[in-house]
This record gives sequence, structure tokens and C-alpha cells, in this order.
Amino acid sequence: MSASLILINGRFHTTDRANPIANAVAIADERFLEVGELEAVMRHRGATTDVIDLAGRTVIPGLNDSHMHLIRGGLNYNLELRWEGVPSLADAIRMLREQAQRTPSPQWVRVVGGWTGFQFAEKRMPTIEELNAAAPDTPVFVLHLYDRALLNGAALRAVGYTRDTPNPPGGEIVRDAAGHPTGMLIARPNAMILYATLAKGPALALEHQVNSTRQFMRELNRLGVTSVIDAGGGFQNFPDDYAIVDQLARDKQLTVRIAYNLFTQNKGAELQDFQAWTKMIKPGDGSDYYRHNGAGEMLVFSAADFEDFLEPRPELAAGMEDELEKVVRHLVEQRWPFRLHATYDESISRMLDVFEKVNRDIPFDGLRWMFDHAETITPRNIDRVRALGGGIAIQHRMAFQGEYFVERYGAEAARHTPPIARMLEAGVPVGAGTDATRVASYNPWTALYWLVSGRTVGGLRLYGADQQMPRATALELWTSGSAWFSSEQHRKGRIKAGQLADLAVLSGDFFSVAEDDIKALESVLTVVGGKVVYGAGDFAPLAPAPIPALPDWSPVNAYGGHYRPAANTRSALPHLCAGSCGVHGHAHGIARKSTIPVTSHTGFWGALGCSCFAF
Repeated sequence: MSASLILINGRFHTTDRANPIANAVAIADERFLEVGELEAVMRHRGATTDVIDLAGRTVIPGLNDSHMHLIRGGLNYNLELRWEGVPSLADAIRMLREQAQRTPSPQWVRVVGGWTGFQFAEKRMPTIEELNAAAPDTPVFVLHLYDRALLNGAALRAVGYTRDTPNPPGGEIVRDAAGHPTGMLIARPNAMILYATLAKGPALALEHQVNSTRQFMRELNRLGVTSVIDAGGGFQNFPDDYAIVDQLARDKQLTVRIAYNLFTQNKGAELQDFQAWTKMIKPGDGSDYYRHNGAGEMLVFSAADFEDFLEPRPELAAGMEDELEKVVRHLVEQRWPFRLHATYDESISRMLDVFEKVNRDIPFDGLRWMFDHAETITPRNIDRVRALGGGIAIQHRMAFQGEYFVERYGAEAARHTPPIARMLEAGVPVGAGTDATRVASYNPWTALYWLVSGRTVGGLRLYGADQQMPRATALELWTSGSAWFSSEQHRKGRIKAGQLADLAVLSGDFFSVAEDDIKALESVLTVVGGKVVYGAGDFAPLAPAPIPALPDWSPVNAYGGHYRPAANTRSALPHLCAGSCGVHGHAHGIARKSTIPVTSHTGFWGALGCSCFAF
């Protein structure tokens, strides 16, 4: 059989234990035809076969994010200024100031997650005063994890929050001594105030949402991502908010495979949501590029235990079990796979009680189900998950919140949060992901760095060697491991004859680069279904040309997505070398590398950073 595409002279890490390393592959009909040595692969060369020489580069299966919010993120990607990976707060504020100048009224500047103050050289978040100085007239909304949002004065006026606005249920509008909102919103105990406020901003026009989704997929392709499982989300209604990906799927413009879950939208009417949806669609409906995957990650609002390590663990409502049981019973009866957001072991215990009760009446009998997150799950509950045939989708949220977790629960507790090694030892299916785009970065290499190094993006070591993942294991979690969560483990996740031909050719060797350099890896050639969807450098002519982001004032046109030092002409930290300050002289380099935590008021940086940043 002739191949449509042959890749030669690569170092293919296949995650196929029967054939772990190959140097060439042949692809036909969107699948791997032959994986092995050059001579065997080249037998499939025909008159129309394209052959690409990879010049010895490392190749991995396409990365698969087992928990992401691509559909919602795609609708808004072109609106959002990304601070992901930006090395200093001074740079972040500069970007915000520049974007405010190009953003037309009534649009906002939105920084919507994927960053933490610990990543900055200054080791702190911005102040509202800094936001007001950078953008005195343009509304600015800055989301920090699931815990808070900062609004400048123009944004407060735009959303209409005044001294007479009451606190919404589950949230706090921080006020000054006179009762006026300061611009700080606190999620206490959940993030609904943050989401509801963000939803007040103007949306993109329909044609711009199409462009925005395509831009986001291209950014994911740049990082080697070829598949995601979309976990639904608040204010993401089915089928209305799925129209864009539906259209792109019909037009064969998806460059990332999407398996999507449905997330309940109506508090108090969750069962009715799922009763309606189970009549409309069946799990597996769709194609290899776009298919339905079941229910969740929210099944009932009373079971929501949003992680926010700046706040105490929320206690789930007394009536949670009854509400959850009704929904789970219906889903099992309809043979719908389901997933459930659960951070804390105390919540997981109560949820498992419900699952075990339903299973006694209506056996799960191989029905695919899973917990998302499970940061503090105990060995006992890991074994209960295994007994019920469940899986656990883990994410690198601790890479962004580890410092807060340590401050609240201690370093020893953080050493096993989440206990991935114990999950794997117990034989529980584990898939890796990001939970992007709000609570963490969509960059898989940030997540792989966290798995391998055991460190946060701020550099704090969380885990000892017993919890750090070998690089091969980390890659498996991001490929074949994640495929289990969409019931596709026999279809993708490995570079193996018969599986879908998805792969990424890397800018460096993941298996040998220094740990810190993992964060800078990306793809130079991404293939989905045997088609090149992204290329860089020498491979750029092989790929579709990039399209400009719409509207033309989009931050994507100015900054791209995740921060890339090589793509920036400015110095990453120009203010550090422009002159000395009266406190530190020219010793800022020492400060940047300091491991003193942000909570230290007497350390080199102090609680708010070097005082020279005030000038």
C-alpha cells in the first residue's frame, strides 16, 4: 500500500512498549501504516508520496489534554491578553498599557487566567492602582486563578458595581472604608462572581469567534497538542455555544481533535438538563475530529468544591448526595460516561458513597467514569475508584497554586498533592491535562515540566524524587493515558500502525534537555491525521499559512499566545538593568533568583517586591 506521507531520519518515541523507538514512519488514510526502520518504511513510497527528512529531531505522539476548556477558550481567545510565561510584572503591565491604547470602546482588556504572581521576578500580583495608571479609560479585567479578579475604575463603571451593589451569593465585592468597591472581587467560596462579572463584557462577533477558535487551535498545534477533551464550563450552553466548533468540524477546519462533555447549566434543574441532552445525543456521536464524550465536569452545583487554596476547604451542602444520586442514576441508566470535578478527599468520599450506592442497583459494568483533579485524594479512595472502574484526570494546577497550598496545609501535605505515583501503583487510569484556560496555562510543556521537576512555575520544589515522574511516564500520561478518558486508547496516543497519525516534531529533545528547558519546548512540525497543520523554521513552507487574528486590535496580533522570549525584541526585564535603585543597587539579579517566599516581609524582596518598582 502506498503512503501519502513518509517521515524519515527522526527519533520517534512511540509510547508503544512493543516498539518504543523508530526512525521512520509511513502514513496512509490518516493512520500510521508502518513504524520502524527506514528500509521497511520506504517500501510504501509511491509516485505521490511526500517524504520529509526530520534531520534527527525528536518526535512524540500528538499531545492530548485530558481536561481543557477549548470551546469556551476558543470563543474568547482573540479577546484575551495572555500573561502566561511573562517573566516580570513590569513586562505584564507594559503589555496591558499598550493593549489598552489599541483596544476600542466599549471593549475591555482581559487577562483571563493562566498566570500567577509567583512567576514574576517581583513575586507579586499587580495592584489596582497599577491597573488604573496603565489604563485610566479602558476597562480592564484581570482574573487570578479561581480566587479573585482585579477591575480598574473603568471596568467598575462598565459593570455598574457601586456602594449600593450587594454581594452576590458566594462572592465578595471588596470595599473601602466608605463602602465603595475597590475593584477587587473575591471568590468565596466559589468562582461564580468572577465568571458572572466576566460575562458582562462585550463578546466577539460571530465571524471573529470562528477566527478566534482557529487561532487557539493553531496555538495548541504550535505546542504539539493534537487532541483535547473539552470539560464544558459555566456559561457554556449546549448546543448554542457549540455552533462554532460544529461549523469548523463540518468545514473540515478543525486542527485539534475534540471530545466534548456536557456541563450542567441550571442550578436546581441539573437532572432536567441531562434528561433533555440524553434524548438529543449519544456518547460517541460524531467523528474522529469531533465527538460527544458524556456528562460533566459539573453534574450538580451542590457538588462543586472549587479549589482555592487561599480559602478554607468548602463543605458541600447536606443535600448534595440526593441531588447527585438522581443525576448519576439517570446517566448510568442511559450508559452515558461521566466525569466530576472534585479537588478534596472529603468531597470525593461523599461522592464515592453515591457512586457505590448506584452501582449496587445499576452496575456500572465497565461504564467509563472519572474524577477530575483529585489533588488530595487518599489511598483508600484511590482504591475505591479502582474498584468501580474509574479513572483520574490530573492537571498542573499545583504548579500555579503550590505556594498557596504549602502556606495553608504545609510542605509535607504538598509532597503528595496530587498523589499521582500512588494512582499509577494502584492501576487507576490516569490522564494528564491543564484545566486551561482560566485556572492554569494551556501550555503542555509547563505541565510536563511540573510533572518531571516537581516544581511550581515560581520555582518552589513541591515533590521529592518519589513523586516526580520519569520523562517517559509523563509523556505517556499526556498521550496514551489521556486517550482512555475518551474511550480512544486503541485509536490514538501511540505512534503505532493502525492508530491515528497524530504527532509532533519537537524543537529540542524532551528526554535529554535540562529540566528548566522543558518549559521552552514547542513543536516545529505538527501532524494531525497525516496532514501537516503547523510548521516552523525549515518546516514552515509545508504547513498552512497563518491567518491574522480578528479584529485587528486583538492582543494575539501584537503578542501571540503564550510568552516566547525569542519572539520578543525587548529585554525581558529592561527595568532591572536600566539603573540602580536606592535599595539594591545593581544586585537585582540576586533578587530575581531568590527562593525567599512572597510571604516573607523581611526578605530581599519583601511582601510586595523591590521598592524600586514603585517608580
